[in-house]
Amino acid sequence: MLSRLGLKDRLTHRPNQLSGGEQQRVAIARALLKKPKLVLADEPTGELDTENGAAIMADLRTLCREHQSTVVVVTHEQEHVQPGDSLIRIRDGRVSG
Repeated sequence: MLSRLGLKDRLTHRPNQLSGGEQQRVAIARALLKKPKLVLADEPTGELDTENGAAIMADLRTLCREHQSTVVVVTHEQEHVQPGDSLIRIRDGRVSG
């Protein structure tokens, strides 16, 4: 799984030796190892720059599609919403249109 996420050369590194994007990819790999039916991702790109954030979301989408998992993402970043996604907006603690 780590190899698929571009981390093959980082297998022996400790968390403090990884960048934020690499740490996020490790978290995705760990979450998907047992092929769960549901993955909950709370701000998976919150600490990343735009380019790394887009890469993380693409990886997450691809792996969940391959494993037939449902992913629920909580985010403030509208650019991660794609056509065909189910979208629920929550404003001030209430579901809004």
